[in-house]
Amino acid sequence: MKQRTRARSLALQVLYEVDMSDHPPGQVYTERLGDAPLTDALAEFARKIIFGVLPLTKNLDNAIAKYAPEWPLDQISPIDRNILRIAFWEFGIEKQTPVKVAINEAVELAKTYGSDAAPSFVNGVLGSLAKHQNEIFQSIQHELKE
Repeated sequence: MKQRTRARSLALQVLYEVDMSDHPPGQVYTERLGDAPLTDALAEFARKIIFGVLPLTKNLDNAIAKYAPEWPLDQISPIDRNILRIAFWEFGIEKQTPVKVAINEAVELAKTYGSDAAPSFVNGVLGSLAKHQNEIFQSIQHELKE
């Protein structure tokens, strides 16, 4: 597994646990980092993803629901939902990762952690979100200002 993929994997594990259990994210992050140590730079990358996604969870979920309506949010598995949140946050909000890279990384995470259908599902939803990324970004920025 590539180094940045390992960092995304750790971020996914933290976000999934927080999503499912409401455990404190800082504590979960520290525990996961203890289980799978990363270099300082990669640990910071994982931390940035976690604490970038968490405050925007509702906004990200709203975007997924709006631009991928054929996949109702309550029917998306928690692991897939968190993979989508990470990837869209990376290319649509943080805008530091090229769209194709974020989608490819998300598909790799889906292959590792999701069901057999997860990679194509994740690819499809992220493709739909990518088409509307600027509109979604503007909408989220507007919501945050209110």
